Amino acid sequence: MKTVLLYIIISLALIEAGYIYLLKTNSIPDESLQAILPIEKPLEEYSFANLRKTSFPSTDIILGEEVSETASSTARLFYFSTPTTPQSTGTKKVSGLINIPKGPGTYPVIVMFRGYVPAEIYKPGMGTQPSASVFSQQRFITLAPDFLGYGESDKPSTNSFEDRFETYTTALSLLASITNLNSALEKEFAGQVKAESNHINLWGHSNGGHIALATLAITGQNYPTVLWAPVSKSFPYSILYYTDEYDDQGKTTRKALSDFEKLYDTQVFSPPRYYRFITAPIALFQGRNDQEVLPWWSAELAKKLREDYELDIEYTEYPNADHNLQPDGWNDAVSRSMSFYRTHILP
Repeated sequence: MKTVLLYIIISLALIEAGYIYLLKTNSIPDESLQAILPIEKPLEEYSFANLRKTSFPSTDIILGEEVSETASSTARLFYFSTPTTPQSTGTKKVSGLINIPKGPGTYPVIVMFRGYVPAEIYKPGMGTQPSASVFSQQRFITLAPDFLGYGESDKPSTNSFEDRFETYTTALSLLASITNLNSALEKEFAGQVKAESNHINLWGHSNGGHIALATLAITGQNYPTVLWAPVSKSFPYSILYYTDEYDDQGKTTRKALSDFEKLYDTQVFSPPRYYRFITAPIALFQGRNDQEVLPWWSAELAKKLREDYELDIEYTEYPNADHNLQPDGWNDAVSRSMSFYRTHILP
């Protein structure tokens, strides 16, 4: 019996030694290696199913320097942290712009997600500040994160897809940190200005609308949400649609996507597959002359959310408005957005 056992041990050792030799001499074909070795899929942490199960930490919110001031509100930089990856204990710094109404009071909160802005021209508040300044004049606190790679934020992932998915984790981290906003306000305003941290609203324009929809689908929370011309189509079509705007006509993006699809099922990263988890009321605004987000995308989204998931959807189209709801939609959309938020303020 001992002889047999010794024989088995020696045989296994010889097999392992031979396998190691083949590895070192690159004698095993790639396809054989794939069958033998487990394939690492680090970006699966960002799948919607995994993000829905992830508890994002509530980090400190720190108020920074003043950027601008009006008679009724002040705009300041602010900072918070987001995990390096969804399951990581390491963090990255994110900057943003907060608008705070002047005068004592307890104010509801709007978290605002901007659309695409080239990093080389970006400044905090671009894409959100025109609307944010009106909302703050109407006694709302607004917070607009810059996202990684923008403003004073830390650098994003060098992987283009992880960089995209980091916008979701940044948004989720900020929402988890709103509970600490009053601590930051207390240090600056000695209890005179407070946030209704249990009443959070969302606003998103273009790709920011995409981030807002993803946030609603991941959290399932009742955040009353305003969407202006949101990118609502499935991933990766939502990326490929815009590749004609790149210098290389999207060649680099298509190559990266091809490599991505060898490892991952794109559907698990696609917001529309998870719209069924949305519970929040939504006000959706769309210009018919929009060249960036096709008007039928928003019409189809409104119909789907209303008919398939029985959500409370207000849909408004402006016949002559472009992607920024100009020239005939912006003022009305801001006014209707304010009415929508006030309608859904919790008692």
